[in-house]
Amino acid sequence: MKKGKQPNLGDLVKQAQRLQAEVAKAQEELKAATVEASAGGGMVRAVVSGDLELRELHIDPRAIDPDDAEIVAEMVMAAVNEALRSAQELANRKLGAATGGLAGMLPGELGLPPF
Repeated sequence: MKKGKQPNLGDLVKQAQRLQAEVAKAQEELKAATVEASAGGGMVRAVVSGDLELRELHIDPRAIDPDDAEIVAEMVMAAVNEALRSAQELANRKLGAATGGLAGMLPGELGLPPF
């Protein structure tokens, strides 16, 4: 039975270092990137960073009805949730490109939130 060539440990270390640098670069880019989503016909708008931090929340004063605060709360949740989904998709694309798809398979080991 013929055995395959053993991987070179030095090459594996270099590959791991290169992968680590690419992931770090992608994570820095995600911190700077933002996505935006709105709800209620644009009455509520949320801006989330690529590292899933709510950066801005805009509520049109016309959306604020003291007798119906529940509707505003629902619009805020809808806008924030959609912005978070968009930010997660951005993170998946950036980190997937940097890791060759490994980020989706091993998020905990890369220090990333689960996808």
